[in-house]
Amino acid sequence: MNETITYVGLDVHKETIVVALADGGSRGDVRSFGQIVNTPAALSRLLTKLIQPGQMLKFCYEAGPCGYGIQRQLSNAGHDCVVVAPSLIPKKPGDRIKTDRRDASNLARLHRAGELTAVWIPDAAHEAMRDLVRARLAAVRSLRQARQQLRILAAPWLSLQPPGLDADASTLVGRSSL
Repeated sequence: MNETITYVGLDVHKETIVVALADGGSRGDVRSFGQIVNTPAALSRLLTKLIQPGQMLKFCYEAGPCGYGIQRQLSNAGHDCVVVAPSLIPKKPGDRIKTDRRDASNLARLHRAGELTAVWIPDAAHEAMRDLVRARLAAVRSLRQARQQLRILAAPWLSLQPPGLDADASTLVGRSSL
């Protein structure tokens, strides 16, 4: 029994996910499935709608600020899911119109053609360590910025003379007596 493959392109955003489907084979049309809410429950409902007997689903989406939760959920459900490097997605020179629907269709089409470059997916512990390092760097940057702002605000009240000299003596320094 041969399994047919359906390639699913996901354009992921904080609130929504736009879905496009490309049937296996080299020339099948890419069709838009629609838009769903970016929640695990909505993604599970999407899987139940897309799963058919004798059909294999292969998902892909662009790496971005939404993380790897979608990839983990789809992999745990037994589906193939790759996260794609946005800078390595082939683009036509004159193609400047960018919509969510077009992006999802383009991802599905390119995934079917095998022209996408996947990124490494860190495990949950590695991702937590990355978040900790990023939080530390942000705290160090904030501390440095606060010190600089404090120096700028306090500058008019700081004494600019070396300690131990009074105001009259500093005007006489460097003059020779006659």
